[in-house]
Amino acid sequence: MATPKGRFSTFLPAFLPAVLLATFLSVSASQLVSYSDDPLRPVVRAYLGYLKNEQEVVDDRVSRREVSAHYYRHNSNRIKALRQMAIRLARETHNDYLPELEAVSADEMGLLFGSSPPVAAKLKNGEVLRNTFRFLGVVRTGETFYLFARLDPYEQAELTEKASAVRRP
Repeated sequence: MATPKGRFSTFLPAFLPAVLLATFLSVSASQLVSYSDDPLRPVVRAYLGYLKNEQEVVDDRVSRREVSAHYYRHNSNRIKALRQMAIRLARETHNDYLPELEAVSADEMGLLFGSSPPVAAKLKNGEVLRNTFRFLGVVRTGETFYLFARLDPYEQAELTEKASAVRRP
């Protein structure tokens, strides 16, 4: 008669692969569930692909010594900031829509706002500037970038209409 210990050692080689397979399948199934809950839908993924392509262009240009190291770092950091904001917006809104995003450093505010840019330190999240941009927040990726969403024409028209209605007596 075989002892319990002897039976266990006989079944162990057959039992161990089955346990490992069951563990692997349960982990795979849980990963599938997390992917289906992923807020990064096709439009957001396409935008992230666009940013990846932009990074490849910057990488290529620096490898051919067409741009300075400062230019490379600055634009790589800008791309990282745009990526972080796109992912944050997608996760917060659970929506497959991204506005046109702009990321500028404090020194570059004039590129968006002309000769009288807003003071970066006084910007508030959600604030609309010149009926054109909504301030989304600050992202630090080696340097500080201020991120804005360009308002679509309908939003701009609505804000202009509201402003003119307030001015009328």
